[in-house]
Amino acid sequence: MLDDPLTDDLDPLFKALADPTRRAILDLLRDGPKTTGELTDAFPDLSRFAVMKHLGILKQCDLVLTRADGRRRVHSIHALPLRRVYERWVRNYEDLWASQLLRLKERVEEDD
Repeated sequence: MLDDPLTDDLDPLFKALADPTRRAILDLLRDGPKTTGELTDAFPDLSRFAVMKHLGILKQCDLVLTRADGRRRVHSIHALPLRRVYERWVRNYEDLWASQLLRLKERVEEDD
């Protein structure tokens, strides 16, 4: 159990994931590394500065890793923080979901 639920170390991660633009950036990076320019091109309604600000927030949460390639910056997704979310919020419910799906399957097969 957490010592103080009001100071959760995953709070910055959840705040970063709450923004749809940042989730869209992560979706793009899931397909492979992208330069800042490539990411900016994917969001024609945003300025380069706005995209870089979103990337900065994702980097602060360790969701994005950035490496220099000459003058270019190449960004890639870092899945470890997402794994922490999975382990804390999803894994505990896998057995429950699996058993409920099994019961649903059995019920559907009974009705047939």
